[in-house]
Amino acid sequence: MNKYGTIGVFVLSLVIILAQVFIFKDLVLFGSAFCFFYVLTFFLLPIDTNPLVQIFFGFIVGLLIDTFYSTQGVHAAAATFLMFVRPFWINILSPGSGYGAADRISIRTQGFQWFLTFTYPLILIHCILLFFVEAYGFSNFWDTMSKGFYSSLFTLVVVLIIHYLFINKEK
Repeated sequence: MNKYGTIGVFVLSLVIILAQVFIFKDLVLFGSAFCFFYVLTFFLLPIDTNPLVQIFFGFIVGLLIDTFYSTQGVHAAAATFLMFVRPFWINILSPGSGYGAADRISIRTQGFQWFLTFTYPLILIHCILLFFVEAYGFSNFWDTMSKGFYSSLFTLVVVLIIHYLFINKEK
């Protein structure tokens, strides 16, 4: 997916984080669907990345987003949990022959159906956890669930569009 390796993933992740902070921060549909485009950075990591590195990366990215959003750890908690679940989800979806050592997740290499099956549940978990942490519990349960559901759909659409426009075209 990325011809520049680790440095390319780092630079692309930085661009995505800056886009989230300066462009997508105020992108809200109907007051209940928020765009958390930065989760795309978590799907750019190679499949065989060490799980501790993944969790640390999720925490750092979430903390950066929290710094700009002034949300006191909400994004760090959701991103860290997403990165904790990611290796287990990759193993569940692993084909019989396994993955290559440096395989990266993309529509080009795994196909659209696999990409959707991989990304949407993780995005949904991220969004629902984020809104429940933000609500400090289960008060307004259905409102929180609907915000998580609609935000996950909105985020998925934006991730797919960006993936097709920019990332999937790399050789």
